[in-house]
Amino acid sequence: MKIRITVDVFSGRPNPVLYLEGREAEEVAARLRPERALKRQEAKLPSVPTLGYRGLVVDFIKRKHRELPKSFRVVNGDLFGAGLSHRAVDSHFEEFVCGSTGLIRRLPMGERFSDFVLKEIERFKKTRLKFPPRRFKWPHRYTCHCAPLYEPDWWNDGGQKQFNNNCYNYGTNYRSDTFAQPGLAAGAMYSSLTCASVRPAAEADCLVNSPSANNKCPREGHLVALVIAPGWDFHWYRKGRNGRWTHKPGGTPVTNVDNSGHIINDPRSADRGPYTGFCTFMIVMHGHIKIS
Repeated sequence: MKIRITVDVFSGRPNPVLYLEGREAEEVAARLRPERALKRQEAKLPSVPTLGYRGLVVDFIKRKHRELPKSFRVVNGDLFGAGLSHRAVDSHFEEFVCGSTGLIRRLPMGERFSDFVLKEIERFKKTRLKFPPRRFKWPHRYTCHCAPLYEPDWWNDGGQKQFNNNCYNYGTNYRSDTFAQPGLAAGAMYSSLTCASVRPAAEADCLVNSPSANNKCPREGHLVALVIAPGWDFHWYRKGRNGRWTHKPGGTPVTNVDNSGHIINDPRSADRGPYTGFCTFMIVMHGHIKIS
């Protein structure tokens, strides 16, 4: 048996991945056996993707499991997948993986990564409870005539486009299928997860730094915003043709709401989860950039 566990926590960087085989994989499968079906009020996840931790994605690679689907998600001890909405036998499985002595220590992410993920697990537990199902009247008047249209169905194909294009791809409206990294195409990729490092990397890709934009549409191109989960990840928002902001958390679907389920009028005041650092506004000049 071989199992892949993806820590679904980043938006800009590729998510960390663990591979387990043999007895370790058998132990993980035993811990994840469904114990009981969740009640309706328990089986609650945000209706749209959020920033920060979104669960552990478990994939059986070499052999099927008789009680579990080939791929499913573990969130706060609950299991979600095809025909699966159950509590795991080990309701503390995420601590087993992500704790200070857990499997996560094998990843080259530094000693502080476990603390970061554990805090995110607790934050997401609260997000699940408060995230409201909302209906919005999405304005169709155009206030930013050069900005891209909000076309989530084009990005949210559940396959190649969705999984291989991140927040930077979506923010710049540039499909590369490479989970693009700021500065990589120009040979000037960021060296740390700070505003001071990611911003000039994006400038090397020909984005224009515009800190004084103050949420106003440019005359040419479209406005994006860079935020940082200090030391861990970056994230991009883009201002749409109707003046509202949208974004794509990593390989998840595009969304027009923040972590509290609110329409985003200004990314500076949005609920951004762990992305607490607002860096700058930047302008994407159409046809002038190249990212990879």
